[in-house]
Amino acid sequence: MPDKLQELTDKLYQEGLMKGKQEAEEVAQKAKEKAERIIAEANEKAAKIVSDAEKQADDLKQRTANDVKMASTQTISALKQKIEAEFLNKAVAVPVKEAMNDTEFIKSLIDKVVTAFKDKGEASLDVILPDKFKDELDSYLKNEISKKFGATINVRYDRETGSGFKIGPKDGGYFISFTEGEFEKIVSEYLRPATRKLLFK
Repeated sequence: MPDKLQELTDKLYQEGLMKGKQEAEEVAQKAKEKAERIIAEANEKAAKIVSDAEKQADDLKQRTANDVKMASTQTISALKQKIEAEFLNKAVAVPVKEAMNDTEFIKSLIDKVVTAFKDKGEASLDVILPDKFKDELDSYLKNEISKKFGATINVRYDRETGSGFKIGPKDGGYFISFTEGEFEKIVSEYLRPATRKLLFK
């Protein structure tokens, strides 16, 4: 009887031991599989983070390159305009200013303009001049020009007209401006294409 009891005890022990060992192996296997899943998910997330970071870096690099390109283009354009304006100022503004303050040049210009109006049948003209020309041109306009062209010249002097003059038919409702600003604008526009070609081939 004791032998049978010992045999039964040994059998139960062996079965329990085997079952425990089997369960331990299953737990270990499940833990290993779970760990592998966690590692795989972590690797996948890490790869996505790296990929997103690389994409953001590429986008930032592209945007930065575009911004730099646009800024450099705008800077070059502004610099060209500044150089062109400075060049035209030296080439046009200064000589035009001198010419429009030269009474002999103004006289010859008025002569030509009055001739053009006379050829179109205008017999009476209004002329607006700056105050500074009053002493030098008043007599010339009212006497010589009027007699020469048989036209009545009504002269007014104005502080707002800095240089040059304005002229139009009496009561015609309009004036043609021959001021420094107008001449500078016309000459600058005429010279601008050639200036750009010369400066920025």
